Amino acid sequence: MAQTHRQDIRNIAIIAHVDHGKTTLVDAMLKQSKIFRDSEQPGQFIMDRNPLEREKGITILAKNTAVIYRGVKINIIDTPGHADFSGEVERTANMADGCLLLVDSVEGPMPQTTFVLRQALEAGLKPIVVINKIDRENSRTAEAVSLTQDLFLELATNADQLDFPVLYASARDGIAVTDLEAEGEDLAPLFECILQQVPPPAIEDGPFQMLVSNLDYDSYKGKIAIGRILRGKVSPHDPVVTLNGDGKATNQEIGQVFTYLGLERLEVEEALAGDIVAVTGLEQVRIGDTIASPQQPQALPGIHVGEPTLKMTFGVNTSPLAGREGQFCTSRHLRARLFRELETNISLKVQETGNPDVFLVCGRGELHLAILIETMRREGYEFQVSKPEAITRMVNDTLLEPVESLTIDTTGEYIGVLTEILSQRQARLVDMRNEGTGAHLVFHIPTRGLVGFRSAFLTATRGEGVMNTLFLGYEPWAGEIASARGGVLVASTDGVAVTYGLNNAQGRGITFIEPGAQVYEGMIVGSTSHGRDIPVNVCKEKKQTNIRSSTSDIAVKLAPPMRLSLEEALGFVNNDELVEVTPKNIRLRKKLLVQRERLRASHAAKRSLDEETD
Repeated sequence: MAQTHRQDIRNIAIIAHVDHGKTTLVDAMLKQSKIFRDSEQPGQFIMDRNPLEREKGITILAKNTAVIYRGVKINIIDTPGHADFSGEVERTANMADGCLLLVDSVEGPMPQTTFVLRQALEAGLKPIVVINKIDRENSRTAEAVSLTQDLFLELATNADQLDFPVLYASARDGIAVTDLEAEGEDLAPLFECILQQVPPPAIEDGPFQMLVSNLDYDSYKGKIAIGRILRGKVSPHDPVVTLNGDGKATNQEIGQVFTYLGLERLEVEEALAGDIVAVTGLEQVRIGDTIASPQQPQALPGIHVGEPTLKMTFGVNTSPLAGREGQFCTSRHLRARLFRELETNISLKVQETGNPDVFLVCGRGELHLAILIETMRREGYEFQVSKPEAITRMVNDTLLEPVESLTIDTTGEYIGVLTEILSQRQARLVDMRNEGTGAHLVFHIPTRGLVGFRSAFLTATRGEGVMNTLFLGYEPWAGEIASARGGVLVASTDGVAVTYGLNNAQGRGITFIEPGAQVYEGMIVGSTSHGRDIPVNVCKEKKQTNIRSSTSDIAVKLAPPMRLSLEEALGFVNNDELVEVTPKNIRLRKKLLVQRERLRASHAAKRSLDEETD
């Protein structure tokens, strides 16, 4: 079939490790392309419009934008850099012909750099390497270039991929140069390199064909399918056929057609092959489906992403406080929301269990699942989740578990304590080197060993460290991981926590709640260094007597409670505990609320273990 090329378009993806400057570079490209009026103040992190993205300072969802340079439209796909959201990179690579690989001039290539570059090269994208943050005092640009070249030698599948241009940039200052000795003025060298190096989209003759790479939703327009037109053209009200992975064909009609420019979706009367478009009117469509003309309904290869590595249960809240703080509390609401998430979050898997009120949810990492939980919580959902567990496999009667590469950069004084913590989590040290300003450590660790490690890492290094992970594959089960956590303080009665009761509880450990908090029997209200759980009555008030004392009116001063974030709560709980999530609170609780039932279950488990030992 004959092919031509559209010279008026370039499609690129911006890929990098987390915090290497992707979003800042996109900001500078948008500002310098003059798409904003002089009176507009777009600010920073223009593309990260999701509140969670702004709060956490990371890109979570891949997004589309476009700029015009010298009459050529450059479609830009901003992708996440965090390993837990790598599925966003996998599903959007097919829309681009080239990629900008950003590498920090100080850190050099990092674990996620390896992953995103491998995905780009496998998709056949033309790479342009941008060494970013050259304005930093301790930048080592030459070494970053050398390490990047080594990475290409390791990952390239053909010799052509080893021939790539290198630019040097400061995204924060909005400059890029081809020679480090030159003084940068703007991003014109980067735009010129994109026009020269990124191939224009290839156009096949024939009727309309497009692969759906993303989905969006609008309360007025309904479902919006996003993808790149590979063949033909599309206009509003065109009849089309949607083909899913099972080969099922559905006749539908295009509603509106939009293209991208800056932060806007522009409605157009016609879009051609090579354009990245958003189309409405297709209610029965999923990511990976093909939209084609009825004249030639041919399905394109679907989108394949890596398998999840962690699982946890989402269930209807069963605590005595259920239904008081959430708007959506039933299993029907929970099921509908989880299965709706599957339409856009293709790295996620949801399965029904034998209990109609409980669902098994599988994701790519602890943060991937935590972002879903936090999003649902803010939408008004109330539910309870279990501790994340690794997804294992049985191969030739051997139990395999997911293993990840953990990279740590910190100062030398923390090497000992980190090595001790990680050895208890079945981690193996595979590389250690001194990099002048600190130490660079690489461990291979089971995925389950990473659950709850981030908070322990921040505590151990006092915030003076950076950790990153990359999924490696499956290896034989490494053995049990001993819990470093002690026991917990468990409320023994329902009621409202008071100062007197909390003061008594703080004599046995650290509390999580303040006076006035509503508690119930079985709720976890604190932690203790003792190796067992301790029931406490935080609702107990001081008995009133008619005997006066000179010290009776002195106010009791409580230590400030420990506030656990959602990620910390998920890493803190044990297998017999749950995290209760509501729009207003995050509580910890025992699965069995009544102490008598917990004791009975503990004795039964001990008897079962003794019988297996005998």
